[in-house]
Amino acid sequence: MEQDILLEINQLHKNYDDRTVLNGVNLKVHKGEVVVILGPSGCGKSTLLRCINGLEPIQSGDISLDGQSISAAGTDWHLVRQKIGMVFQSYDLFPHMTILENILLGPLKVQKRSQEEATRQAEALLERIGLLDRKDAFPRQLSGGQKQRVAIVRALCMNPEVMLFDEVTAALDPEMVREVLDVMLGLAKQGMTMVIVTHEMGFAKAVADKVVFIDEGKIVEESDAELFFTDPKTDRAKQFLNIFNFNEEKG
Repeated sequence: MEQDILLEINQLHKNYDDRTVLNGVNLKVHKGEVVVILGPSGCGKSTLLRCINGLEPIQSGDISLDGQSISAAGTDWHLVRQKIGMVFQSYDLFPHMTILENILLGPLKVQKRSQEEATRQAEALLERIGLLDRKDAFPRQLSGGQKQRVAIVRALCMNPEVMLFDEVTAALDPEMVREVLDVMLGLAKQGMTMVIVTHEMGFAKAVADKVVFIDEGKIVEESDAELFFTDPKTDRAKQFLNIFNFNEEKG
């Protein structure tokens, strides 16, 4: 099993001034695995994703992709980010460009692919998520859920090896959440390697192979998803899950 490790993090430390945000994080993500990262607000979940994608510098430790360190000095993040797709809470679509133009920007400008080939892939992905008929629309003409699905397609069109999702439904109205989560469930079934930060417990249960629970910058518990939700081992994880169970009953 060790030979199919795609992403590996060793003793990762991240500080903001004198505040420690990530304190010795170790994590292995295998090809085709869906890892869901859970934890209270401010525990370091989103910071971990941003470190993986080179958006935040780290103080010490190592991050490797395909067995090659990507955290060493001199890393060409321009190339690395073609292998590590990331989708954020905010869609960050260019308002003056059509949906198709937004999606094709990276493949054409960064990867220098042919217009015909990249367009064919983009349209196939848009059809898969039910938005091919909106390819010539502008972002302002789409709902939040539609824009987030387009943001996912934009990342996928770069043909990444792993996808990072940072609370992608947090800014959406409840009725729009399901359409985005359905796209991500589809990706999981197709074998996409994913690392997902979410507060959607039902979705986490449905999609995760492995759950990593972080608190105060440390991994407190890491286990098979089914075991985590049915029989968490640490008191902190039990406390966290009890809060969500209580909210579900009340809601």
